[in-house]
Amino acid sequence: MKNTDIRALSLEELKEQIKTEKAGGQSLRFAHAISPLENPVRLKHSRKNVARLLTELNRRENEQANQTAN
Repeated sequence: MKNTDIRALSLEELKEQIKTEKAGGQSLRFAHAISPLENPVRLKHSRKNVARLLTELNRRENEQANQTAN
């Protein structure tokens, strides 16, 4: 998922996508612990997607806090 795609999401969609990515990453880690994945780079991409989504969520929350403070 690219940053432009992430910015286009609504707040609720963003939160839902975070849940989905975290669950997907967890299932990948479990599968990798049992038997090696064909493409272990998927673990790295999953972590980075979660980080991108959380960064956008934090940015929006900070903007909202700044607007209410002013």
